[in-house]
Amino acid sequence: MSTNISQESSKFAHQEIDARGPRFGAAITTIVLAIVLLTQSIELLAVQTAVFAIGGFIGPQHSPYAVIYRKFVKPRLKSPLITEDSRPPQFAQLVGFVFALVGFIGLATNVELLFTIAIAGALIAAFLNAAFAFCLGCEMYLRGRRILAKFRS
Repeated sequence: MSTNISQESSKFAHQEIDARGPRFGAAITTIVLAIVLLTQSIELLAVQTAVFAIGGFIGPQHSPYAVIYRKFVKPRLKSPLITEDSRPPQFAQLVGFVFALVGFIGLATNVELLFTIAIAGALIAAFLNAAFAFCLGCEMYLRGRRILAKFRS
C-alpha cells in the first residue's frame, strides 16, 4: 500500500513555497559558512545560526534570505514559478541549525575539531543545494517520512 507523504500529518504546517528560494538561500549560506570556517568569526556564526533557527522553527519562507530573495531576486526572474512543499526545506533548516549550534559551541569552548567538523558538514550540505539543487536535509526528511509510513502501515 502506497502512502502519499505530502498528505500525512506533520509537525510542520504544509505550505507551498517558491522552489528557487531555498537554493538562493543555500548559496548565501555557502558563502557565509565558508567565511566562518576561514575566519572562525563567532559573530557571523551566531547570525547564520539565527537564520537557520528562523527557517527551521518559523518556516523557510520567513528566513532573512527568503525575504531578500522575494524582494530583489524573484521579481527579476522570467521563468515560471515552481512550488514545493515547505516541510522538507524547513526540516533541512533545523538540521542546519543543529550543525551551526554545535559549531558555535565548539568555537565558544575552543574545541576546534568540533567547530570544524560541524561547520564543514553544514557547508557541504549548503553547497550541494546551491550548486546541484540537491537538498540533503530535504532528502533526509522525505526518506524519514517513508520509513515512518512503512512502520505505521
